[in-house]
Amino acid sequence: MATKFHVKRNDVVVVIAGAHKGKSGKVLEILAAQSRARVEGVAMIKRHLKKSQEHPQGTIAEREGSVHLSNLMLQSVFDASKRKKATA
Repeated sequence: MATKFHVKRNDVVVVIAGAHKGKSGKVLEILAAQSRARVEGVAMIKRHLKKSQEHPQGTIAEREGSVHLSNLMLQSVFDASKRKKATA
């Protein structure tokens, strides 16, 4: 049975706790098994890629890491809540 989460793909969310608190972005992917989500522009990690046809020198690619779902809140709910006033 699929678990139901308060956010889904393409929702705009705000990070409300943790190292990336205050950042917002669009949900790119939900990782249901770990209860985490990838959010556009949040929790960026560097990935070292080996030499290949596309990257003859190899490269360091930046991509989104994941944020736990409990640290995310929908932008619309965040804007209507007291939290927005507290951070501003």
